Amino acid sequence: MAGHSKWSNTKHRKNIQDTKRSKIFCKLIKELTAAVKLGGSNPLYNSHLKAAITKSLSYNMPKLTIKKVITRCSNKKNKK
Repeated sequence: MAGHSKWSNTKHRKNIQDTKRSKIFCKLIKELTAAVKLGGSNPLYNSHLKAAITKSLSYNMPKLTIKKVITRCSNKKNKK
């Protein structure tokens, strides 16, 4: 009965789900950074950023992660 424990099966399923989620999150983060570089960090004045935030939230990306990405990109933009 090697390899037939419930935790083993759960671990393999979770690994596959996390891999798919990380690929999606990576693409969404790239969209967010591009939107911030194009129009600034305020979603009220940047329609691309607002759309990217809405799309990210629809894929269950945490709001804290979205805020971190926006602040990181806006800080890089201000330093240059």
